[in-house]
Amino acid sequence: MDTSNQQEGGRFRSVSRLNIFIAGTAAIIGIIYGYDLGSIASAILFLQPDLKLSTFMVSVVTATVVLGQIFGAFNAGRITNWIGRKRTMVAIALGYVIFAALQGLAPNEWFLIVARFLLGFTIGVSIVAAPAYIAESAPRSVRGSLIVTFQVATVAGIAVAYFVGAALAGLESWRLILSLSAIPALIVLFFIIRLPDTPRWYLMNDQREEALDLVRRVQGDVDPEEEVQRIEEDLAYEEKGSFLELFQGRFRLASFFVITLGFLVQITGINAIVYYSPTIITQVGVKDPFQAIIVNGFIQVAGVVAVVVAFLVVDRWGRRPTLLTGVGTMAVANAILIVAFALGPSPILAFVGILLFIIGFNFGYGSLVWVYASESFPARLRTQGGSAMLTSDLLANFIVGVVFLSALGALGGPLTFGIFFVLAIVSWVFIYVLAPEIKGRQLEAIRQYWYNGAKWPEETETRA
Repeated sequence: MDTSNQQEGGRFRSVSRLNIFIAGTAAIIGIIYGYDLGSIASAILFLQPDLKLSTFMVSVVTATVVLGQIFGAFNAGRITNWIGRKRTMVAIALGYVIFAALQGLAPNEWFLIVARFLLGFTIGVSIVAAPAYIAESAPRSVRGSLIVTFQVATVAGIAVAYFVGAALAGLESWRLILSLSAIPALIVLFFIIRLPDTPRWYLMNDQREEALDLVRRVQGDVDPEEEVQRIEEDLAYEEKGSFLELFQGRFRLASFFVITLGFLVQITGINAIVYYSPTIITQVGVKDPFQAIIVNGFIQVAGVVAVVVAFLVVDRWGRRPTLLTGVGTMAVANAILIVAFALGPSPILAFVGILLFIIGFNFGYGSLVWVYASESFPARLRTQGGSAMLTSDLLANFIVGVVFLSALGALGGPLTFGIFFVLAIVSWVFIYVLAPEIKGRQLEAIRQYWYNGAKWPEETETRA
């Protein structure tokens, strides 16, 4: 009993004030990131009539931020290695300040598109750099928890965007809704300036003493010399990997699974809901913008709860059942949305459908999809695998952002959500056939599953 208490006390003491400061700063960036993703949903209701935009141009304005994310995420690794983790975080905060503010000053749609592309580039860098900064700075004992904090903060930021949009609905000011995130970004910039870089960055630049000193300050649960040696070994090993190796030999099946899964995450429609849910609600009979926005704010709160619940139950249920449950819930949600448009239309059924969709996505895909990317490849290919999955994910995101509103107008609600229903079923079957249950498995055993043709070695031996 005493030993347990000592262990718990040691774990608690390993989290220093600097650790909390780093995690808190990254979490604020997560909230800003979520806000900038979600704010367009409310702004659209006022932006379209003010700038007299066609449905297609509304889609372009919305989806341009995703196009920027693709370029930002693709170059994030080069940027962080070139200027350092801390300077990258400073640049991210500055980007959020400048480009969010420029949205509010846009005299026309083309200026707004450029501002949103640059904001998207900033977001793309942040979704790679911020979790990496946390992972490289946090003690091992709480690293997972701090990374989860960033994910929860992002979902919470989307919810905040809806509540802010509802509060400003009376002003009908899309400029204020889109540019408001510049204020917390400016505040967090002053926090980031006070942060150190990471031990990994110092070692990459032959600053070993600085790395040792920083490990002593931020990772109280390890021996500094051993930790620095481990990082040096990882850096030497990572240099051996190449992007093309993902598609060769025994890595090919794992790459197919991870890249396809990344595409399915977005093509099943999550950002059709995030970007356009107030618009969907208005099309089923809710004409008051405040009501359309505030309802979706509470729906996003349910999404935050779903992420938390998923992390509480995933170790008990397993990752595969959790993921299948989430995607299955998305399919049911799409079926409800089909009925909501076909019979009525019905605002209540639309609300229930959107609610279930957000809960299902955040419980399944939103919580677990990146775990498969990180655990399907050896260390030297982990970065390349995550990058390939993210590129596939953002490509599908862009397609949905551009096509959804036009499809909703041309095909109608029942057929549009019917397509998403079919895609959710395809996604469920894909996961059921290929996704392994990796709870309690060692990383090497997980890789053997892919090397063995998506079969556990013991299953092959039993059949033989």
